[in-house]
Amino acid sequence: MMNAIQTRKQKGFTLIELVMVIVILGILAAFALPRFADLGSDARRATIEGAAGAIRSSASIAYSACLASNACDANAETGEEVTLEGTAIALAYGYPTTASILLAAQLDGDFDTDTTGEIRAAGAPSDGDNCLITYANATGPGVRPAITVDTDDC
Repeated sequence: MMNAIQTRKQKGFTLIELVMVIVILGILAAFALPRFADLGSDARRATIEGAAGAIRSSASIAYSACLASNACDANAETGEEVTLEGTAIALAYGYPTTASILLAAQLDGDFDTDTTGEIRAAGAPSDGDNCLITYANATGPGVRPAITVDTDDC
């Protein structure tokens, strides 16, 4: 009789097992998805903060290059320039001007600036006061340019 009834060996998964796995994956996705859904704003914020760091560094490098050069007057309001990596950078009191800061920081293709010194990622909307860097020329000898970063609502 034992030989007449063969024992069945299960191959594959039952429908209930598959449904349970799908339910568990759905629950995990419901908790994990909100953590990864808003990575775009974090990326925009990091881009703006990185660009601000490059702008601060390049302003200091240009000022140092002006001080080291005999041909540059760091006390002149306009008309002075230094050459950084083959590019002429216009200076105001030894620091790059708003028109030349993107060249000095080598961000001229990736970021745009306007006459007020607002710097935004290329192609970003120019309306609103968020996700931007504001660069204001140095106002006197030995006075650093004002650089502010706004990453609200990036």
